[in-house]
Amino acid sequence: MSKPSKFYQRLMWQLGLLLAAMIVAGTILYTNYTVDRLGKAEDEISKLMGNVVKKLPEGNSYNFELFLQLQENNENLGIILTDGAYRVIDVMNWKDKEFEGNEEFFQNKLEEIKAYTTPIEVKSKNNPNMYINYIYVYNSNVLEELKWFPYLQFILVSIFLILAIWAVRSSKQAEQERVWVGMAKETAHQLGTPISSLIGWIENIRVMYPEDETLEMFSDEMQKDIDMLSMVANRFSKIGTIPELSPINVYDNLSYHLDYIQQRAPRKVTFDFPNTEEQKAIFIAINESLFNWVIENLMKNALDAMGGKGQIGARVSTTDQYVHIDIWDTGKGMPRSNFKKVFQPGFSTKKRGWGLGLSLCKRIVENYHNGKIFVIQ
Repeated sequence: MSKPSKFYQRLMWQLGLLLAAMIVAGTILYTNYTVDRLGKAEDEISKLMGNVVKKLPEGNSYNFELFLQLQENNENLGIILTDGAYRVIDVMNWKDKEFEGNEEFFQNKLEEIKAYTTPIEVKSKNNPNMYINYIYVYNSNVLEELKWFPYLQFILVSIFLILAIWAVRSSKQAEQERVWVGMAKETAHQLGTPISSLIGWIENIRVMYPEDETLEMFSDEMQKDIDMLSMVANRFSKIGTIPELSPINVYDNLSYHLDYIQQRAPRKVTFDFPNTEEQKAIFIAINESLFNWVIENLMKNALDAMGGKGQIGARVSTTDQYVHIDIWDTGKGMPRSNFKKVFQPGFSTKKRGWGLGLSLCKRIVENYHNGKIFVIQ
């Protein structure tokens, strides 16, 4: 189990570094490309301004000749040509938007540009008061594209950070998985020796005192607890492996746990469980050994929460996709802020608790049975 986890962790970091390198390389290439285009646009501006100065017309038709000259030498700059009353006559390089049919749009755009752009004023030398035009040079297409570059960088960096966080969390989960599996296997191994020893002692008692009914009763109860310990050891040994699922009647399973816990609960604790004989069987595919672990943990927590007095109940309901098993009790409850924390490894409200029980329940239900476990709000 540990080898795939290490490989997965290493693969995530390699993919993260590769993505980071691609983002840096792409940013550098795009920046160089944009700078180069800006340099060409600046050259165009210099040439266009030179043409404006050199080719100031002598006659009355100069304006359109100058505009045609600008069109021949300009591929990037957005330009608006107006008459003396600031009415738009023609435009060029406006993000492929044609002038004809969009006069109102460009007239409105001109009002925006006039607030921060100084026009080139061109007058006829022969009749300066009659023939006046204004040329407004707007941001180049390159500059307009560059405005979006910081947003693009932000998106790319955000994607990288999200993937980096995901990779770190995945590696932590893989590390936790290795710890869980290693601890579970070692626990199963350590339980094996005392369980075998206890089985031997019980057999000796039965052989040595075959007619003692009291010892026989004690031996039977001890055998139940040893069977439970053997089941716990078996469960721990299965952590980290793919469990085999088989159909089990939910009501039979709850009845089994009820019989076991009633013998060990305080007398002031009552139980409200469905009667198996009165219910229609509901079968679900589970690994009974692991699933029993979940029910036992929930019932044990319920007993601890009630302090020796109260009621524990169970309800079963179904939907199209799920079978819902609700385990409830009349204990002191918990703050709403702890509803999600209780399933985190190490979280416990008990002074001597390890905070592993509900974490194991969550792992068994969600990882091994594709279910959900949560506190009802």
